[in-house]
Formats: sequence, structure tokens, C-alpha cells
Amino acid sequence: MSKANNQDELAHGSFANLNRLAYFAAVVETGSFTAAADRLGITKAVVSQQVARLERDVRTTLLTRTTRKVLPTEAGKAFYQRCALILREAGDAFDELAETAEAPAGTLRLTAALDYGISALVPAIAAFTQRYPQCKVDAIFSDQSLDLMSGQVELAIRVGWLTEQHLQARQIGAFRQRLVAPPSWRERVARLAGPDDIAALPFVANTALRDHSNWRFSRDGFERRQVHVNPSIFLNATLAVCEAVREGVGLSVLPDYAIENDLAHGRLIQVLPEWDLPSGGIHAVFPAARFRPARVRAFVDVLVARVTPPGQDPASWISRRLELRSGSA
Repeated sequence: MSKANNQDELAHGSFANLNRLAYFAAVVETGSFTAAADRLGITKAVVSQQVARLERDVRTTLLTRTTRKVLPTEAGKAFYQRCALILREAGDAFDELAETAEAPAGTLRLTAALDYGISALVPAIAAFTQRYPQCKVDAIFSDQSLDLMSGQVELAIRVGWLTEQHLQARQIGAFRQRLVAPPSWRERVARLAGPDDIAALPFVANTALRDHSNWRFSRDGFERRQVHVNPSIFLNATLAVCEAVREGVGLSVLPDYAIENDLAHGRLIQVLPEWDLPSGGIHAVFPAARFRPARVRAFVDVLVARVTPPGQDPASWISRRLELRSGSA
């Protein structure tokens, strides 16, 4: 048989059947016909039969079968690399087609920190459901992070610094941290010479933070101070910390989005404003998956539009928010 005829036969045979490639790839990835069948939701006999037909089509032994495991041959390893690429490209093509045709629908399940959820997400949820009345939203607001891999939610809004490397994320905003005090402390904090002096003052700690007793300050990009505070009150929610400071019991460090109104209306005062604390990001975080439902993408777009000032490019605005006056860490 000529090379051209052989290529035509292959094109009209196994290579035209993506299912066989998927069955073969599943066996390689799981190391078992049984496990591959479970993953694909079909019987072991179908997987075995289709892989055998694939081997006949390509006239090559692709797998070696033992009593314990199924392993690819050298030819099978090379063939698998090509199959994985073909399947990935095919999957992306179908996903892109579905994305253009799919309208947001169904129930969006999301989670966020309590303070940011109330201040930013509730208005965004209202706007989203008004724009897409065929969508519902089930939100869990808590200062304790919910595991996205549990399957309970399909979107998380994380405030701070990401540690979950296996997840996918999109930065949608940024915040700065402020050292604040009740207005009754105005004269008391005016006498502070620098960050080191706050160590002797009552402090309200937010135990939802990983390290709530050590704070890094910087000034003019060069002068840095590491301060250890001695909290007198420990609370596990940002809103509770904010309320405690308003009640006059001590200093604390709070994100700017949670205290903007309090600062503007004099319910809180900023302490040592010439000293900067580290800034952080606000991220939309997704379970590791190639395809996201249209409702997830649509909600993130609505949220980004709401948190970005009118006329501002989101990426540029986020970068400016993250840049402290003198480039502190």
C-alpha cells in the first residue's frame, strides 16, 4: 500500500474518530482500562475494544498489559503526546463555540469575605440578577475561606494574597491597608513618633488574618519598620474589628474599602498616614477547569465594571492602586 493511500485510510479511520483517541488517552493517564472506563462513564469492554481497534488501525502496539497495570509502549508514549494535543485543541474549539452561543443562566454559587461581600458583592449581585433575570445567585459570605475544590461553589472572591497555586485567578481590584483609631484618640496618636510606638497601645486583632500581630511599615521606599503589637481583643471578622475600633477600644489595621465611609465621616481617623502598609489584591478565583459557565464570566464582568471608576481602564487602575507612594513592599 502506498504512503498516500495509507494516510488516506488513517484519516478516514482512527484519526477521524476522536472518541478512540480519548479512550486511549484515558487509559494512559489512569494506567487501567477499568479506571479509564469509570472516568469516561462507559464499560470496560467498550474501552478495550476501541483501543484494540485503534491499534489495528495504526498497525502498532500502543499499550503493554500486565496483571497490575497498563503501560504505553515507546510508540504509545509518542502517540499519546500527539493525542493529548489533539484532544486539548478539539476541546478548546468546542468550548469557544459554546461560549459564543451560551447565555448566562442557572444558579451562580459564589463565596467571598464577609466585609467585601456586603460592601461590594451585594450591589454587584443585584445588578447581575437585574441584567440576567434567568440567573439566580447563592452566595456564602465568611471570613473563613471555603475550599473551591469541594464543589460547593464555582467562584470565590479572595481579598488579600493568594496561596492556592492550583486554582485559576483573575485580578479584579486592589486595596490598601490603613492603621486607624477612634476619633477620641486624636491627641493620643498625634504624639506618636513612628510605628514602633504603637506596640505599647491597645490593639484589636483580626484573627481571620494569617499573621495578625506583626505589621510591616515603610516610608519613602527606604525606611522600614517591623512592628509586633500586643492585642487586647481578638475578633475573627473584619466588620467586628471595625466596630470595636469605632467603640474606642484600640488601634487596628483595616482595608481601605471597609473604612472609606468611616474615614470620610469622621468615625475613624488614620494614624501615621506618612507610613505605608503592604497593599493587596482582590481576585476572582475559579476551580481549575478549562471551561467556565457563562454566568460566572458574566458576573465577573459585572463586578469589574462596578469596582472600576468610570472612564478608567481596569488593568491600569489596579496597577495604580497597588503602587504605594514610594514603592513599599
